Amino acid sequence: MRDLGAELLVKPGTKVRLSKIDPSNTHGQQKAVAEAHLTKNLDSLSVLQHRLYAESRRSLLIVLQGIDAGGKDGTVRHVMSGFNPQGANVTSFKVPAGAEKQHDYLWRIHNAVPKNGEIGIFNRSHYEDVLVVRVHNLVPPTVWKQRYNQINNFEQTLAENGVHIVKFFLYIDRDEQKRRFESRIEDPAKNWKFSQADVEERKYWDDYTNAFEEAIERCSKPWAPWYIIPANKKWFRNLAVSEILIHTLEGMKLKYPKPAGDLSKIQFE
Repeated sequence: MRDLGAELLVKPGTKVRLSKIDPSNTHGQQKAVAEAHLTKNLDSLSVLQHRLYAESRRSLLIVLQGIDAGGKDGTVRHVMSGFNPQGANVTSFKVPAGAEKQHDYLWRIHNAVPKNGEIGIFNRSHYEDVLVVRVHNLVPPTVWKQRYNQINNFEQTLAENGVHIVKFFLYIDRDEQKRRFESRIEDPAKNWKFSQADVEERKYWDDYTNAFEEAIERCSKPWAPWYIIPANKKWFRNLAVSEILIHTLEGMKLKYPKPAGDLSKIQFE
């Protein structure tokens, strides 16, 4: 198996131009082989999560971003199913409401950061505040331009306190998004997810592309790397994300804690 993580990683300081990346690229992988490998990967993720939970000294934060219909929900469903729900939580960040609107934009994010021993999965994240906020002019440029450094500092603080961060941009092209929207409309099990707002947002495709490029370019750091996942092929998306998560967890060198006492002296009547 090729090192997909190394191939898909956005190295710090790299210029990001999505137009130069093929969202249908499968990096030499074949669907049947990849799907079989994914099954094995889910087993590996389960074992690694158990070690993380038992060790209970560090945590893992997974950030999923992408254009509408990019596959965030599908990635959670097909890859994160390898995790035990007892130690994994998914947070979907919608438009700020209630108390969220009365605090800075990172307040609700910090509240959802996973505890020691746990895995947190963000379906959208703090990056919305340099994406949709930028595209729709919800705050002045002088405000959102400061947020790249704020986000970098925030993520570095988390990393220095035991939160391992891995961020995925699920990259599909405009034609694939159209196909997925049409599929939603035709499928009664999916059409509840579709709204007219999805059509309206397509008008801002180029603006979102520019916003994603700058966010990824400025915020892929050693302590919180970005990976651009070609996501037109869902099976490749799932394989790539699972491979990178395994590599990340293995890199943490997780260990089961030592027993509290000498187990050889324990006797049962």
